[in-house]
Amino acid sequence: MTTTTQTHGAAEDHAPKSLFKNREKVYPRSVAGKFRKLKWAAVVVLLGIYYLVPWIRWDRGPTAPDQAVLVDMTGPRLYFFFIEIWPQEIYYLTGLLIMAAVGLFLATSLAGRIWCGYACPQTVWTDLYMWVERKIEGDRSERIRLDKGPWTGSKAMKKIAKHSSWLVIAFLTGGAWAMYFTDAPTLVYNLFHFQLDSQSIFFISLLTFTTYLLGGWAREQVCTYMCPWPRFQSAMIDEDSLIVTYEGWRGEPRGAKRKDQSWEGRGDCIDCKACVHVCPTGIDIRDGLQMECIGCGLCVDACNDIMTKIGRPLNLVTFDTHNNQVARSCGEKTSVKLLRPRTVIYGLILVVLLGLMAAGLIFRPQLDISVLRDRAPLFVTLSDGDIRNGYTFKISNMTRYQKEYSLQLAGVPGATLSVIGQDERLDRIELSAKPDTVATYRIYVRTPPAALKATSTPVTFTLTDKQTSETAGYDSVFIGPDK
Repeated sequence: MTTTTQTHGAAEDHAPKSLFKNREKVYPRSVAGKFRKLKWAAVVVLLGIYYLVPWIRWDRGPTAPDQAVLVDMTGPRLYFFFIEIWPQEIYYLTGLLIMAAVGLFLATSLAGRIWCGYACPQTVWTDLYMWVERKIEGDRSERIRLDKGPWTGSKAMKKIAKHSSWLVIAFLTGGAWAMYFTDAPTLVYNLFHFQLDSQSIFFISLLTFTTYLLGGWAREQVCTYMCPWPRFQSAMIDEDSLIVTYEGWRGEPRGAKRKDQSWEGRGDCIDCKACVHVCPTGIDIRDGLQMECIGCGLCVDACNDIMTKIGRPLNLVTFDTHNNQVARSCGEKTSVKLLRPRTVIYGLILVVLLGLMAAGLIFRPQLDISVLRDRAPLFVTLSDGDIRNGYTFKISNMTRYQKEYSLQLAGVPGATLSVIGQDERLDRIELSAKPDTVATYRIYVRTPPAALKATSTPVTFTLTDKQTSETAGYDSVFIGPDK
């Protein structure tokens, strides 16, 4: 019996295969045009806001920080100009995040990934990093040659200069973010005098590293693989959403064209790939809407530049809707429909949320209380037969003034109140709270057994501001022996 061994393709069969495709580095070319100018305006405005806001001062009184926007982790408080959010009011932050999400839905339904292309922090810092890269290493073709060429002294100096600049930007970014959590002038002073605490050093270093990594190295991979929004965007847009579009009906069939060649029987696209070379994510918009497209419009500027040079109509690549493109291909009238069911719904939700948030802030009380009843033991039987319950009583004085209060209890006839450390038993006790603090008291409530009709009796604590007569109530229970 003869055994035949097949060797054809053996090398390929046994070669290790990677589950992932290697990254093809994107070398975006610089471009000029209205969308590039708009992106630069967005970069300047957004970075200006980011770096300057921590330095804005806001007078809140002698006992409060004067930084306009501050997340005070030691307070703890969240300050935003005249708004002050306490820990128990974290639902305002939740509401703000929900509003941001609905606003993003609305923006996407109107103009696709307009947020991603102009306002996303990843886009803003990547734009800045690529500008630095072009200034040091040159434009697209020069950077490609530099990376493919051998290492020389000139290449090493350019790489060192680029990465050093990126690290400086990243450090300024991390330092500015830390300023939102502590007093900005104090942080800068401590930084220049090498007096930073370990916590500040850790967070500034962490933010420096992540900014350098994401803006300098990861770039389009963040938008393509790390960000979840590209997976959601298709559910937000419809046939009337403005998106970056290639007019295939006008551009095809594409192909290179000589100067003496007629335009008859061919499209306006000369397949120059200018739209591909300027794309920060490296896609070809002529293949249609893709997950990687961030809607920045730089391909529109690049294509319009080519159309101007070859004497063809502009906007072969343009911001348009699907319905408009169908109409244009048929020679029909076009229109932009901003008011559509989904945009109206998103807009109404946003208005309602904004109204609820504003009403909550305008009408929120300056006095807040919380009561925690002792659970061990549930009650104590005193020597005279009275039943006593213990409570931890907290008063949040949200003003800048010392406050005096009166506390009384309703629900148990004949009940008396006392503050631990005081011997007096009264039906109404006096409490106080310092400015902008949470005052904590241990309070005993005692009553004769005959006053209790059940094992658990609902009670209500009522705290009254003696100066303004503002009241705050809290419902709890009084526990006694089994009946």
